[in-house]
Formats: sequence, structure tokens, C-alpha cells
Amino acid sequence: MGLCHSVDRKEPGETSTTTASTAEDTLGSGRWRRPRGYKGGGEIEGTQQVLDRLISNGSSKSVCLYTQQGKKGTNQDAMLFFENFCSRDDTVFCGVFDGHGPFGHMVAKKVRDTLPFTLSTQLKLASESEQSVLANEDEEEEGQRNESVTTTTMDEQWCELNPNGEQLPEMYLPLKQALLKSCQQIDKELKMHPTIDCFCSGTTSVTLIKQGEDLVVGNIGDSRAVLATRDQDNALVAVQLTIDLKPDLPSESARIQKCKGRVFALQDEPEVARVWLPNSDSPGLAMARAFGDFCLKDYGLISVPDINYRRLTEGDEFIILASDGVWDVLSNKEAVDVIASAPSRSTAARALVDTAVRSWRIKYPTSKNDDCTVVCLFLQDSSNVAKDSHKEDSVESVSISNKEEEEDEIVQVKEESAPKSCGIESKMMTMTIAECISVAQDDEEWSALEGLTRVNSLLSIPRLFSGELRSTSWRKWL
Repeated sequence: MGLCHSVDRKEPGETSTTTASTAEDTLGSGRWRRPRGYKGGGEIEGTQQVLDRLISNGSSKSVCLYTQQGKKGTNQDAMLFFENFCSRDDTVFCGVFDGHGPFGHMVAKKVRDTLPFTLSTQLKLASESEQSVLANEDEEEEGQRNESVTTTTMDEQWCELNPNGEQLPEMYLPLKQALLKSCQQIDKELKMHPTIDCFCSGTTSVTLIKQGEDLVVGNIGDSRAVLATRDQDNALVAVQLTIDLKPDLPSESARIQKCKGRVFALQDEPEVARVWLPNSDSPGLAMARAFGDFCLKDYGLISVPDINYRRLTEGDEFIILASDGVWDVLSNKEAVDVIASAPSRSTAARALVDTAVRSWRIKYPTSKNDDCTVVCLFLQDSSNVAKDSHKEDSVESVSISNKEEEEDEIVQVKEESAPKSCGIESKMMTMTIAECISVAQDDEEWSALEGLTRVNSLLSIPRLFSGELRSTSWRKWL
């Protein structure tokens, strides 16, 4: 293969120029290559070359990622692990994004690719702004007054969440403000995106920034973050770090109804509250906050993250970020036990996904399982950690080659006993995680999954909005 050279193409009567022609702009044959970036809806070329960044199935020394497509169609989940975030060797950024709607997979990938870089830019701007304020005495006094008001408000909120009276670290308030501004900016960019239609498509987001022993978690929607820690008896317990922002939460429901939106559940799924337009039985969104979904942004749906802080301790072992496809069928404790019983860190995320898929088949045999995505961040160093692997098939290769060894090492997960008449369900309930991994193939067919789809994030697209009306209505929010 030869090198790809830039080609200077001239039309008749046109002068020669090379200012806009580079090796990346043209193909070897001289045909122009369409650039892919933020406006193209595809992968961002610059981010693909970033070191210490994982966005697909794989693992490293401190993290394991795995996603599996459900039976509903395209996998609309996205995930991210960013090491050395903001050029700091003590900072990592993790995220899980669960898309929904016709273009949910594109929205999820878009937010995944833009959020870390937008957040990094906001943090740099905040740092530069602080330095400029210190250089000017008048601006410094005004900045101190504003900071005192903000700090007082945040201290009041912190005292409510933390009765022990621990002090907030200096990194928390700037990071929180930067994350709020980043989410607002990304949602505005989605409104103007030329190729991704976000009118009835969107994504949830659960993100984690770990800086030293300080942990900041931001949540938009119903994905979840769970911490595994040791109690006084050295038993492994699960601590939920986020709140599932469902429409039936009192605070969320009050906001939606105040904005003329409606919240109610359908008769065939009374446990799932949904958001509806005031004059139409659509779209039926099963979450109260999300990026995109601009058909509901005037009726109470917001993209403001719920941000929480936690100081890590020596007893904290790992953190699980996962989409609702996992939490719909597994409890926090069950997920923690699965990760803890995995034979290695490189197989932990896949073990949890496979267990969730198995639970879907048992608990909802007539439903199609949702996409399942897991990011597991390990907080403790381990001398038995395998060599780093960034390949997409790293999890598969490890699990297949060591299948026999894993069967001896994995502890069986306790589950509710199934009736003897269940047949195959009873057999699957007694399977170990290793057996589940060995039999759960991607192309496996499940005859009982031809029924109704359970808990769709978005039931239907609003019918009252025509293309012409859309162009004049949802653009007005800009």
C-alpha cells in the first residue's frame, strides 16, 4: 500500500491552491473525502486517536466495559472510559449512555463523544476565568461575593445530604458548574444538528469523574451508578450513588405537570410511569430527564444532571455504571455479587451482562430483553490483575480460553428458586455464571421472545407534529 498524497485539483480557468488540500482531505484516487465530525453524525476522527480511551468491549488495569445488543433492534447504548482526563494522571471519566427513539443510537454516540471534551473545555475556561478575576481587584471582590453566595447555597444542600458535616473539596463546585454548563451546551448543539433528528429521539446519561479519592457522579435519566464497599463486618454491600429519575418521582412529576405535561402509566404496564404531551397520547417517555426529545422539552422534560459527591474510603472496591437493561432485572446487591464473583477483572462486565440477559429470559419470558451495557471501575489495586488489553475481543478471548478454569473459580449467584414445573427456567436458575457465559452466544435464538416488548423507553412518535410544524416549533427554543 502506498502513501496517500494530497491532490491539487484544478478546474479550467481556476488558479492552483493547496491551502485546503491535505492528505486527510482526499483519497488516494483524488476523490474528495467527506470529513466526519460533530456535524456528520459519525465517529469523531480526532477522538479515535486519543490514548487511554475505551469506547467498546474491552478492559484495562482498572476498568472493564461490555455491551450487548438486545432483541429490540439496533444497540442504542454507548459507553466510555477516559483515563488521564484533563491531562491529570489521577483523574478518570466514565459514562454510560442509553439512547431511545428512532435515532437514539446516534444521539447516545454523539453525547458520548462530545461530553468529555466539552467538560474539559469548560473546566479550562473556569480556571482561566478565575485567574483573570484574581488579576483585577474589582472583579476579585465581585467574584468573592458571588462565590460566597454560591458556596452558601451548596453548603446548605451538602449539609442536608451529609449530616456528618464533611467539607466539600475545592474541585467539587467548579466541576459541578462545568458539568451543568456542558450538558446545557450539548443539548443546544443537538437541537441544531443537521443530520440527527432529536425531536423524538434522545439518550440518558450517567457519568462519573474520579479525581484522587473524590468522586462526582452526574445522572440524567434512569441509568444507575452503584458502589460496592465493605461494611464493619467486612461484608460486601451495595450503595446506590444515583436516583433513577423516573416521571413518577414527586419532584419530577410536579415539574412536568407544572409545564402542562402529563404523567401516567398504561393499563398493561401499571408499574411504568410515562411522560405524555398535553393533547396527545404520545410519546410516552419512561424517564423525566434526557438529552434530546425536544417534543417534550416545553412540557417538563429537562437535560439538567442530578450531581452528587462522595469521598472514597479504603473499603470501597468498585463502581458499576449500567443502563436500565441491567437494573430492570437485577438488584444492586445481585449486580455487586456478580462482579465480585467474576474470575478476573477483564470478564467482570460481561459476566454481569450475561447474568442480566439470563434474568430477562427467566423473569419476562414473553418480552424482548433490552440492550445491556456495563462499565465497572475498580478502585483497589490488585497484584493478580492481568496485562492491559484494549482490543474489542479481549473479553471474549479470555472467557473462552479459560472457560474450564472459570467454572471452578466462579461462585454461584443465589437467586429465587423456580417452580419444578418451569423446566428450562429451573435449570437456568441453577447455572453458574461461567456456564451462562459459555452458553450465551450472540446469535442464540430464544423462541419465547416473540411476544410484546416490555418497558419501551419511547412508545410512539407524536402524530400531531408534521414536518413543516416541527421546523417552526422546536427550533424556536434556540
